[in-house]
This record gives sequence, C-alpha cells and structure tokens, in this order.
Amino acid sequence: MLKTYIVLFSFEQLVNTFDENRSTMKKYSSDSGTSGAVYGLGLIGAAIYFISKATGFWMGALGLLKALVWPAILVYEVLAKIGA
Repeated sequence: MLKTYIVLFSFEQLVNTFDENRSTMKKYSSDSGTSGAVYGLGLIGAAIYFISKATGFWMGALGLLKALVWPAILVYEVLAKIGA
C-alpha cells in the first residue's frame, strides 16, 4: 500500500512540474511558424535545383545533403565576400 502511495505521489509531482514548465515555456517562447515555412520552401527549392543538376545517383544524394545545409553555405559565402 505504501509503495502505491509513493508512486502516485511521485506521478502527481511529475505532472505538476510538467504543467509549470509548460506554462513557463509558453510565456518565454515565440511562434516560429513563418520562419519554418520559409526554410521548408527553401529546402524544397534547393533539393529540386541540386537534383536537377545532378549527373548521377551519388551527385543527387550529395544534392540532398547540400539542400539541407544551404543556409550555412550561403552565410559562409557572404561572409567570405565581405571579408569578415
């Protein structure tokens, strides 16, 4: 009986802690739906571009990897051009 009470009490504490953390996260988080949509469209466009330029299967696979990291490549090239 005591073990059951301890487990139920611990579960109740866990649920209360989760509710407190969720309300705190809502208070300090923002909605990033727009940036996710822009990145997703960029990912699809980059994948189509790189795959259409591929000459073989492995170049197409490399194109998919490039499509995932194109923002990092873009930032690197821009910083290299401006001499930062």
